[in-house]
Amino acid sequence: MAFFKKLKDRLFKSSSKIDQGLEAIVEEGGVEETVSAGVSLSDAPPEQPDTPPQQEAVSAPDPEPEPVVSDTVEEIRPTDEIAASDIASEGQDQSTYPEPEPEPEPEPEPEPEPEPEPEPEPEPEPEPEPEPEPEPEPEPPVVPPAAIEVPRSPAPMAQDLIEPAPETPSKPGLLGRLMGRGSPATVVRRTLDDDMLEQLEELLISSDMGVDTALRVVANMAEGRIGRKLSVQEIKELLSGEIARIMEPVAKPLPLYPRTPQVVLVVGVNGSGKTTTIGKLASQFRAAGKKVVIAAGDTFRAAAVEQLQVWGDRAGVPVLTAPEGSDPASLAFEAMTQAQAEGADLLLIDTAGRLQNRTDLMEELAKIVRVIRKKDETAPHNTLLVLDATTGQNALNQVKVFSDISDVSGLVMTKLDGTAKGGVLVALADKFGLPIHAIGVGEQIDDLDAFDPEDFADALMGLERR
Repeated sequence: MAFFKKLKDRLFKSSSKIDQGLEAIVEEGGVEETVSAGVSLSDAPPEQPDTPPQQEAVSAPDPEPEPVVSDTVEEIRPTDEIAASDIASEGQDQSTYPEPEPEPEPEPEPEPEPEPEPEPEPEPEPEPEPEPEPEPEPEPPVVPPAAIEVPRSPAPMAQDLIEPAPETPSKPGLLGRLMGRGSPATVVRRTLDDDMLEQLEELLISSDMGVDTALRVVANMAEGRIGRKLSVQEIKELLSGEIARIMEPVAKPLPLYPRTPQVVLVVGVNGSGKTTTIGKLASQFRAAGKKVVIAAGDTFRAAAVEQLQVWGDRAGVPVLTAPEGSDPASLAFEAMTQAQAEGADLLLIDTAGRLQNRTDLMEELAKIVRVIRKKDETAPHNTLLVLDATTGQNALNQVKVFSDISDVSGLVMTKLDGTAKGGVLVALADKFGLPIHAIGVGEQIDDLDAFDPEDFADALMGLERR
């Protein structure tokens, strides 16, 4: 998912802060442990190949069953069709085979010339077949050296198989590489106890997750795991799972209704990113085949209308404006009338930014809602509260006040790329349970996307999924 990669890349402040904090917590009372998922697999093969695999490898071919023992000579000779009486004469040579490696050392006649070997053969060969004598004559020059080299070649090969055994962990096999099981690695783990839980709570609180939410997340993570040793990666996975579980119920896209035009009122404090969010939403809805109209209801801020017109041009959506300083409620009413006449599917109404502690401005927002409902008693169908992630815990107060005035139906969190405390979104989900429709991580028109709890939790924890 391209947006998730962008989220991970840009939400680096919060994830890096939590990552560094977790490493410090684990290293404080942790112990290094050798961990390798392939240790048992890599150790087992060297122990087994010492005996069984060699026997299989040596017994499979005729010359390789046993290198030095006399039985190997007996097995090799019959294959060469040598007489049984020759086996007794070769028994004398067996004592010489292990000593000399090259051919000149054996004092018996087979050393200088392989031909004398067949000469003693005819003497005890009344019973075996005298006819094969001419056959071994051409073969002995080739067979004896082969018979000597074959048993000796497996001996050094067997040593090679035994010696590399301890070296196998450094060079994992194909299965080990596919499974990611290589040489042992050291991982620091710390036992989960009360001290560690307190440190984890403080870390999450410092990320603006809120006291209550941080306590709940850590308590759920620690359930059934007290006394267990955990690494940084394991803690990240547990915390990410708990955060995703909390945010799963609120991850909902902006609902679309059959009644048109669907009125979406966008509210928020100054500088939260309302105008930018409206432009991005308009672009996405138009790309989905919806006919969208924008009403520039921020008639007080200088250049607010021009900014919204720029975003409307980018999205290919018309923008309805009013003279500066005019009543935003009347503009909203006129925009609804025009949207109905044009058969628009969506009407996005921008509003001026206002602080939640300005009762006069909040009353003006309530007036907009009352006027809209004169045209359509069910309007606005959606009231989106745009929150700036950099405001931290102050976002909780904004949600409370705006919900009382304009009946907020969903949230959009912006500027997650500019904060080191992205945990405030978790606190909002835990406390209010309002749907989170989208999150923004930049100024580009495609930097707004639907909220995914698992992706957000992984990005917040700096967790890389395999």
